[in-house]
Amino acid sequence: MNLLEFQRRMAEDVMRPLTPDFQMRPTMSDGSSTQARAESYIKPNDQLTSFERLEIYNRQYWFRVTEAVAEDYPALNALLGDTIFSRLILEYLKENPSTSFTLRNLGSKLPQWLEAHPEFANRRQDLTLDVARLEWAYVEAFDGASLSPLMASDFTFLTAESNLRLQPHLQLLDLKYPVDELVLAVHQETSRRDIMSNAVSERKQGSKVRLPKMRRSPIYLAIHRYENSVYYRRLDHEAFLLLIALQNGRPLGSALEAAFVQSSLSPEGQAAKIQEYFSHAAELGWFCKQAENEG
Repeated sequence: MNLLEFQRRMAEDVMRPLTPDFQMRPTMSDGSSTQARAESYIKPNDQLTSFERLEIYNRQYWFRVTEAVAEDYPALNALLGDTIFSRLILEYLKENPSTSFTLRNLGSKLPQWLEAHPEFANRRQDLTLDVARLEWAYVEAFDGASLSPLMASDFTFLTAESNLRLQPHLQLLDLKYPVDELVLAVHQETSRRDIMSNAVSERKQGSKVRLPKMRRSPIYLAIHRYENSVYYRRLDHEAFLLLIALQNGRPLGSALEAAFVQSSLSPEGQAAKIQEYFSHAAELGWFCKQAENEG
């Protein structure tokens, strides 16, 4: 066996999924013995067999990637409980393994994956999805790009054909439950570092987070970064529709029409709301200039 063959075999064995109780599998996918496989290229020592030596690396790899996902979803963990959450992560990573040098995006597909796996939601599928969507939006807002905001003088020259760009870090969500309350409750009682452990199967059992009761009540959220902190801001329906239209590249006049097409507000009320929306968005720096390479 040359070096390249050794590296490929080791990588394949280390990345092979664990059993549900976080042990190395005794047999491989073709039914052959993992013990025999390990003995073919790993020497035992006076304390560990070839299988046990390989298992150390296999388990540590999976503990690391499961930690990376768990770190981004502390509220989902609190909602589902450690047992279900740990099993969820293992199943998710079997279908969405790490393919990059960075672990940053490892949990990016989890909200979409959960839609196809309602068995993990304990008959609370919509609530579970809302929590997952909000927690990933937090990640995107935390480290998304931030461009130079528009100045007050820039708004003087806006017309109905103007295109307003929103900050790349700004995330917009329409949710079925007020899960911002739940996520904030988890973050306030448990630091993001404490929610993860050295191994998912050995996660520290701290005091149980008291979660607020969730009743279905649709909300619209803007998740944004301001002075290096992430904030959640509730929006009314018209403001949400306006920002979504602008985010999708619609010119200002068209975006305003989309926002108020079904509104019951009077023209005067609409004008007041528009002024309020733009005032808040400008104050928070949500509108930004185009990047230089965008022309």
